[in-house]
Amino acid sequence: MHMSDRLERLRSSMQQLAADVFLVTRLVNVRYLTGFTGSAGMLLVTDEQLVFVTDGRYQDQSAQQLADAGVEASIEISGTNQREIMSRNVASLGARSVALEADDITWNQQRSFAEGWFPGLELVPTGGFVEDLRIVKDPGEVARISAAAAVADAALASVRPLLGDGVTERRFALELDTEIRRLGATGNSFETIVASGPNGAKPHHRPSERHIIDGDLVVIDFGAMVDGYCSDMTRTVMIGDPSPTQKRMLEVVTAAQQAGVDAVHSEQSARAIDVACREVITDSGWGDAFLHATGHGVGLEIHEAPRVAATSDATLASGFVVTVEPGVYLPEHGGVRVEDTVVVTEHGCLPLTLTEKTTAV
Repeated sequence: MHMSDRLERLRSSMQQLAADVFLVTRLVNVRYLTGFTGSAGMLLVTDEQLVFVTDGRYQDQSAQQLADAGVEASIEISGTNQREIMSRNVASLGARSVALEADDITWNQQRSFAEGWFPGLELVPTGGFVEDLRIVKDPGEVARISAAAAVADAALASVRPLLGDGVTERRFALELDTEIRRLGATGNSFETIVASGPNGAKPHHRPSERHIIDGDLVVIDFGAMVDGYCSDMTRTVMIGDPSPTQKRMLEVVTAAQQAGVDAVHSEQSARAIDVACREVITDSGWGDAFLHATGHGVGLEIHEAPRVAATSDATLASGFVVTVEPGVYLPEHGGVRVEDTVVVTEHGCLPLTLTEKTTAV
């Protein structure tokens, strides 16, 4: 992926800032703009210049990754003089104000910037500035999320038969995580959720030593990461024959999830997706058992803008990648959640997670 167009969009947006330069300190945003994947790096952005500062561990890596991404920047390697390097560069530009990523800066860092790095300069807080650019995914990003989803699909298909062997939640999660890596992912998008029986009524249950047994609903929520990009999928599997209530839970949540997916399209409000799912579940009498929002954006992070919730004011656009994940949680019967990651198109959406929503092992 080439990041030069991203930087141009950032520079265009910077006209809204009451600041001469913009200091990007949040590593995921540095990666989005430059392709750099190390653990230490800052990017100073002006209308015409880029200054990238990292330490000696990443001297060769940063040069290679920025070149591969088509990013032309002055790369400076710091030892213990990171402050001196950044202060010198800001001073050489004649800047009188510096925009900072307020969501990434601690109170102590802000004081350090004000008193030591940029004394006498105005510090301008920004919120979600680069994150707003990240909402619309380019084809390269969609391809990576799709690849991550394909790994997750294949991994679940490979280990799913273990659910009928009486394994523990923790053992099944380990097998699933291992298969994800074996199939080429760099890791998981987040800690895998395997929640069986009464544990399924806890939306973010952590895998335990509980054995999965006949009569359990098993909620499996997981994702793979490929080249930094995440996927997210939930499937609920019934072990043995469902009770009448469990059968109805599966039917209601599956119908609600489909209603939400059907409502996704460009220019649709994110709130409307939540409403579409929630209406089906509320009509079933289980509205109070839908305990969370309907979804979220996915990309370099597992939770990105936009929120797909009743309180969201976002409007979807082509290129957004979001999840649709309604659920019903009844402690005496278990939990059911069904989730897909989809990319928004002009007239609908394209599912990226393709595992069938069949419920039997």
